[in-house]
Amino acid sequence: MKTAGVMTGACLFTWLVMATLVTPDAAVELLLGMTAPLGVAVTTMILIERTYRQDPNRVTPLMIKAFGTKMVLFGAYVAVVVSAASIDPIPFVVSFTSYFIALHMTEALWLRSLFAAARTPES
Repeated sequence: MKTAGVMTGACLFTWLVMATLVTPDAAVELLLGMTAPLGVAVTTMILIERTYRQDPNRVTPLMIKAFGTKMVLFGAYVAVVVSAASIDPIPFVVSFTSYFIALHMTEALWLRSLFAAARTPES
């Protein structure tokens, strides 16, 4: 899946730039803030695309289940990282929030293009 690869590359590139040039002291926090949103976004996109190819009518129920799973997973992840890891929570939260928003926006645009392509009549 091309979009997942591009998202992963973009996230790793932005993390590398931020960790080396902008805030080298917070490299671990930035990486931890990127990891869960990226992993979840890529996994969700792969599952949605696979489900869409098999039966487009199953995409909405899958997305509802994914939403509930994401809420629990992200809540647990943030709680564990902030409480168990000895990191500075501010760069972690900023990184997590930034990647979360950017990746979900990318996912939404990808879904729009996926559904739009299905509505376009073949020539």
